[in-house]
Amino acid sequence: MFPDRQDQTSKNIIYRELRRAIIMGHCKPGERFDIETIAHEHRTSISPVRDALQMLSQEGLVKIKPRSGYFATHTTLKQLRDLLELRRVLELAAVEKAALRITEEQIAELLAVHAGYTGDDDVSYDRYTDENRQFHYLLARASGNNELTEMVGRLHDRLARFMVLRHAGKSMLTTHQRIAEALAAHDVEDARKALLDDIDGTYDLIMDQVIREDSEALTNEGLKRNKANSQVSAF
Repeated sequence: MFPDRQDQTSKNIIYRELRRAIIMGHCKPGERFDIETIAHEHRTSISPVRDALQMLSQEGLVKIKPRSGYFATHTTLKQLRDLLELRRVLELAAVEKAALRITEEQIAELLAVHAGYTGDDDVSYDRYTDENRQFHYLLARASGNNELTEMVGRLHDRLARFMVLRHAGKSMLTTHQRIAEALAAHDVEDARKALLDDIDGTYDLIMDQVIREDSEALTNEGLKRNKANSQVSAF
């Protein structure tokens, strides 16, 4: 295999593995990626590692800090709420346009996105996340507005690791089927309602889970601090 082809293959493998680790929460927000360690683990040079991290940076999953390195992106509660609210605005605009102009070929594309439920393991949820992004991207593309389509795609990239929190592996197919059927009937109101149920349900599940995790983290941090203070006082 030629070096450039080998680097390309390594880059794609590293990209998929790091993306899955971030989405599934194995890489915590703010965690630094050690380029040399990753390169050593994959028996490659650092170039494919940097390329993979650059790709993840473009998706909003990795933050590059000059002279510091590459870090898993930390999203504040305010930023997350803003992203989810923006999703509501963009996708409702998209579905209203799509319902009026979607073609049979585009409906077939939507229905062909899912490969079915295969379990709750990391690999399956990585695929579910990709399929969810692809479904909503294709829906937006059916609106005929290319800028809107790209915005929806980038938004789902940034939300990918939060979408996993829904644990919607089993229900996603049914939800998307309902949206696709309303679009096939060119029923704007039904399509809007089906999508809105999905968006609002997702918003509530994600926000509840993130707030719960933040509260647990703060509680655990407080317990550690109290324990440390008690140990100091003992001396």
